[in-house]
Amino acid sequence: MCLGIPGQIIEISDINNKLAIVNIAGVKRQVNIACIVDEQHPPETCIGNWVLVHVGFAMNRINEQQAAETLQLLQELAIAQATITN
Repeated sequence: MCLGIPGQIIEISDINNKLAIVNIAGVKRQVNIACIVDEQHPPETCIGNWVLVHVGFAMNRINEQQAAETLQLLQELAIAQATITN
């Protein structure tokens, strides 16, 4: 099983290598968007899209509601983990 973290594409940093800057919970990271682009969805149309990021790759697009729900669940897990270890 893998964990995808929601992030929003804010910039295309290298169109030839299909790299973009993604905002993940306030942290900006460069990720590879090759898995989500094709002739119908070229890189330049990805700005503003929400994606699931796993090990530096945008694995698929999600909508804003899915992103918010996933981020909320991850935050709740972090809080639960902190209470268990303290």
